[in-house]
Amino acid sequence: MLAKLNSSVPGLYLPRLYLPKLCLPKLYLPRLYLVVFILVVQGGCVSTTGSIDAYSSEQLARFSSSEVNQTISTNGDPYLKYPDRTDPRLRVPEAAVCGVKVLQENPLRYSLASYSSVAEASISGADVTHFSSCGTCSTLKDLAVYLGQPNLTVPVRRCAAFSLIKPLAMQCLKNIGFSNACAETWYFNAKHTRKNCAAVCLKSWLAGEPFNNKAGDLNACLTCDEEYSGPVFKFSAGRTRRNSGITSAIQRGAEEQSNLQHNY
Repeated sequence: MLAKLNSSVPGLYLPRLYLPKLCLPKLYLPRLYLVVFILVVQGGCVSTTGSIDAYSSEQLARFSSSEVNQTISTNGDPYLKYPDRTDPRLRVPEAAVCGVKVLQENPLRYSLASYSSVAEASISGADVTHFSSCGTCSTLKDLAVYLGQPNLTVPVRRCAAFSLIKPLAMQCLKNIGFSNACAETWYFNAKHTRKNCAAVCLKSWLAGEPFNNKAGDLNACLTCDEEYSGPVFKFSAGRTRRNSGITSAIQRGAEEQSNLQHNY
């Protein structure tokens, strides 16, 4: 049986593709990437529902416009620096936190620093912005993105469609609202996931799998991404929605979700 796939992207003409449902390994590679592109741009077949934390538009705007005192950069592809996802250097002490200090003389400027514990951050006068050490996505600009969009999977996936052309992917990610360093970390993550999980994710998208199955487990694509790209991404980015106490469209166990409020 053949499945018909057409483009519904405004202004984009694509020929009809007839794809064997059960013969994905026989697809030619160019066609495989074309199908991935179409699915990504259309947003795929997954659910886009999710809860959002109660922060006002004024708070989000203030976070987004605040400027960090330090220069934050990726210093290259972290997946090349840590090719082994079990590398012990990727392990962060469990009690470590990233703290933010808003400058008294200018509430729209702040500094970031890693601390060994919540207690150490408190003694230093810092507010904990997320658990784990600071990284490329620890800025308040990136916090605003995470707080404001409970479902980042679909927009980031659209940007991942351009991962073969870095400037396009970067512009797409920055249009979501990410800082430059965080956008680049997401770009490297998308590139690495495409390399390791393309076939798994294509099958997941074609099947219309939701983010979580009935048992609450992640779908096959998210599981592959978590396994192959997750360790390096979390180490490099520092901030994730889970360790920032932010709920998302992807259901997580209570033991994975931190409890934090961002009132600074």
